Amino acid sequence: NTIPPATFNAFRQHGRVRASLTEGVEQARGVMQSLAKLGISIKEVTDKLLDDGIRLFCEPFDKLLEAVEKQRKLGCRAAIDCLSYKLPEQLESQVKASLKQWRDEGKVKALWSRDASLWTGQDESSWLDWLSITEDQLANVDRFANLARQVKERGFTHALLLGMGGSSLCPEVMRMTFGKAEGYPDLNVLDSTDPAQVRTRERQIDIAKTLFIVSSKSGTTLEPNIFKQYFFERARQVVGPDRAGDHFIAITDPGSKLQQEAARDRFWQSFFGVPGIGGRYSALSNFGMVPSAVMGVDVPRFLDSAHEMVEDCAATVPVEENPGVVLGTIMGVAARAGRDKVTLVTSPGIWDLGAWLEQLLAESTGKEEKGLIPVDREQLGPPEVYGNDRLFVYLRLEGSPDPRQDEGIEALEKAGQPVVRIRVLDIYQLGQEFFRWEMATAVAGAVIGINPFNQPDVEASKIATRELTAEYQRTGKLPHETPLFEQDGIKLFTDDRNAADLNKSVGKDRTLARYLRAHADRIKPGDYFALLAYIEMNEQHETELQVMRHCLRDIKKVATCLGFGPRFLHSTGQAYKGGPNSGVFLQITCDDAEDLPVPGQKYSFGVVKAAQARGDFQVLSERGRRALRVHLPADLKTGLAKLRAALLEALA
Repeated sequence: NTIPPATFNAFRQHGRVRASLTEGVEQARGVMQSLAKLGISIKEVTDKLLDDGIRLFCEPFDKLLEAVEKQRKLGCRAAIDCLSYKLPEQLESQVKASLKQWRDEGKVKALWSRDASLWTGQDESSWLDWLSITEDQLANVDRFANLARQVKERGFTHALLLGMGGSSLCPEVMRMTFGKAEGYPDLNVLDSTDPAQVRTRERQIDIAKTLFIVSSKSGTTLEPNIFKQYFFERARQVVGPDRAGDHFIAITDPGSKLQQEAARDRFWQSFFGVPGIGGRYSALSNFGMVPSAVMGVDVPRFLDSAHEMVEDCAATVPVEENPGVVLGTIMGVAARAGRDKVTLVTSPGIWDLGAWLEQLLAESTGKEEKGLIPVDREQLGPPEVYGNDRLFVYLRLEGSPDPRQDEGIEALEKAGQPVVRIRVLDIYQLGQEFFRWEMATAVAGAVIGINPFNQPDVEASKIATRELTAEYQRTGKLPHETPLFEQDGIKLFTDDRNAADLNKSVGKDRTLARYLRAHADRIKPGDYFALLAYIEMNEQHETELQVMRHCLRDIKKVATCLGFGPRFLHSTGQAYKGGPNSGVFLQITCDDAEDLPVPGQKYSFGVVKAAQARGDFQVLSERGRRALRVHLPADLKTGLAKLRAALLEALA
């Protein structure tokens, strides 16, 4: 038993050592009875004594840890936490109050102790193994170098990752950031059922020299499964049935359906995830690091850098200096104050990081009519186009910043907008950002008051899609749809409630532009507008859609989002359906100029994409969202140009 110095000194002056526990027992009982009769609760007295005693131990111990942390930082070879922020006075006061509460109530310690009561008291404690993943990976880090060496020895020139959401977004960020390494395969990612997208990826590779990475945590996700079916059959045709498995590796959880399939088809290797890590928190697990090793990234260096951030976010670090906790608190407090549109500004060299952050923030926090709406790749405009619902986070790559972004952020700060700045010293610090943002998202979820580890509305869309594809398997067709309006081959679809609202606004003189104007007029201050495009994701299509979103942003002065389907279903789709009902949605679908069969199934990739779009819209409708679907003909170039012209006319 520890004794405070003051107590020890007092005992030295007048204390006497004796076996006192057995002395005067009856007299002690009498004293207790007398105290009770006098209204003195010995329980209250001892509870207060316990609280005071714990406080007298905790406060000095926290000071000791702070002192150790300061000395540790003095010895660091480089700055780890490169975060600063400038907030409006009231918001900054609320953030400081929340940080004080986290410190006083020991909430960071509760997080590291995996205490589910920090969130909703449900199953959160089962999904926190990402806290220790860097340590686990570094303990067996040689396997990544071995994999990279074997890939080079086998002469693979291309690698194609087949996955969705948490299985695909981190590898995509790594490829877009690090590029192709000399002597290693050129990594591409397929995360779309659009037949044109599948065909584009196939044309970018040499199947005979390609390593296919089938990545699926559960092994039951529709998209990776049909990607695997298609490319395994193509590999059988090109290299022969006996050698096809040599071109495939699997990344999945132990015991999954994919593990069994990989064994049956004699995949070259299988790598396992950690069951206690959800897909969007899996960047530093094998789901992110195995593809990184294949493409030639120095994974040990990457994980070492990431682990520095893990230590900087530890429970021993003072709350106000904990980079993950500070960022998460700012986001959570801002959301509660109505600033729930987290606008991500990323330097050109790390521009794709926003796609990963979109999923992490939206799928984690957007539920129970609450949450954060991430806004990615929206070009900065002048301060006057922004409302008071924004929080700007600027991730600046120090070696190659964009001067226009610097100027834009400076103007926003001067205009009083809340801005968080994060300096990324080099691209290997992306590992630090992966962990910082995972920690921040968990903290923001606690501040907002939701479970940041489930995704109930993503599951709802999957169910709707399965029902539609099952009907196609039975009948050979999807349910018939009647358009609300048709002009020049462009059709509009929506549900009865939205149709009634739009028809009332349009009146008798019906044109495509008038319907789009009526839809845009439903946008109110504090809302956001999202383009949900079920078309091939390429530069030409994105350019057209970016023009539309920015035009609407500048005129309506609201946040705008752009997502390509079906990949966004495993990302922002959760927030769009389960988050705050402040979104206005324009879904874009099209006839496919070319379709592709799915081996072993009646349905094709085009049918799957159509079912996913319809399932997505169905759930948006069930959630009472303001949504309209525009269906374009197979000539997408002409269709998008007409849509853009009609939208600009509507906003004029």
